[in-house]
Amino acid sequence: MKAHTKETQAIMTPEKSLQYLKEGNVRFQNNLKANRNLLEQVNDTSDGQFPFATILSCIDSRVSSELVFDQGLGDIFSVRIAGNFVNQDILGSMEFACKLAGTKLIVVLGHTSCGAVKGACDDAKMGNLTHMLGKIKPAVEAVTSPEDASLRNSSNLEFVDNVSKKNVELTIDRILQESEVLAEMHKKGEIKVVGGMYNIATGAVDFYE
Repeated sequence: MKAHTKETQAIMTPEKSLQYLKEGNVRFQNNLKANRNLLEQVNDTSDGQFPFATILSCIDSRVSSELVFDQGLGDIFSVRIAGNFVNQDILGSMEFACKLAGTKLIVVLGHTSCGAVKGACDDAKMGNLTHMLGKIKPAVEAVTSPEDASLRNSSNLEFVDNVSKKNVELTIDRILQESEVLAEMHKKGEIKVVGGMYNIATGAVDFYE
């Protein structure tokens, strides 16, 4: 499989881009990698890059977007931060990726048993981590069940995963509310913004469209 070129990127649509990722995740789950020569792709992309998707995911060592979607060099922009939230710098990176570099899809990818989400659920405090986890607290507060405070912590994995999903949804909302550039492209159908959840036990991604 060759690296994407300006011509192949141009024919990608948001829907086709999403389908590429879905197909790649199926290959990953079945341990069937696409036939790629990565060193050849290094050479192919030396003069430019033409990715089709931008993926915001957690720094978790088990959730590498290139691996779980079976993508090669030059295929995706990968933005990683604990808890997969956005700030002004990440939004600027996404604007570059979509408006200037031509990607057609933004995926906000959460994952099960997320350590950052667990920390936010437990109201953990430690150095700069305290401020970072504060970005995830709105998702904790938005998940109203269970009401029993003793069950609203990291020991309740169902609660943790529900918060992770809500965090993905709120992050998508923030992208479209806080970036006029991306919101306009989304409105025109030039890009699509979707969420997903990676299951660390199965390797499967469940997309929220």
